[in-house]
Amino acid sequence: MIINKAEFVISSSRYNQCPQEDRPEFAFIGRSNVGKSSLINMLTSRKDLAKTSSTPGKTQLINHFNINDQWYLVDLPGYGYARVSKQSRESWQKMINNYIFKRQNLLTVFVLIDSRISPQKIDIDFINFLGNNSIPLEIIFTKTDKQNKIKTETNVNTFRETLKQTWEELPKMFLSSAVGKNGKDEILKEIEDIIPYYKKEEEQ
Repeated sequence: MIINKAEFVISSSRYNQCPQEDRPEFAFIGRSNVGKSSLINMLTSRKDLAKTSSTPGKTQLINHFNINDQWYLVDLPGYGYARVSKQSRESWQKMINNYIFKRQNLLTVFVLIDSRISPQKIDIDFINFLGNNSIPLEIIFTKTDKQNKIKTETNVNTFRETLKQTWEELPKMFLSSAVGKNGKDEILKEIEDIIPYYKKEEEQ
């Protein structure tokens, strides 16, 4: 897939403020400061499409981006640590849950995991939450350029083994680096392959 057009559409605080459900969309979410904005910018070849920040919790709304006038890329608020109140975090969680469960054109949730660290309970719990509720998901390991290949493989394999404790068939997984653009072609090809399923659902 070649992205010729990538533009910001709207930021929404509620799922029913999101754009009309007239095309497929793919959501990206991860623990705060996992490198989500950098990944989105890498995938779209736009330097500042998604605003990056060293401060966790920067993304606080549901952000829609129009890609090639064909599908939406959705940047969701990160879960986990953020320098905000408990009330704000609970509000974010409600907003995310409503979006995930009620957005009819959402085809896949890409969950981002920091490849440099061992499996975190908050990530495992969120992935299990999606799986238990039959939400289609795939996993992207970020920041693979920050360490050697052996360390990445070790952490990814440990993550796999942890998921196998509760999953019969593991979600698809991708390795990525916003700096080296690793994983870009594979992730965009995956999105391209999933898009036709939206058309099939429409025809039913």
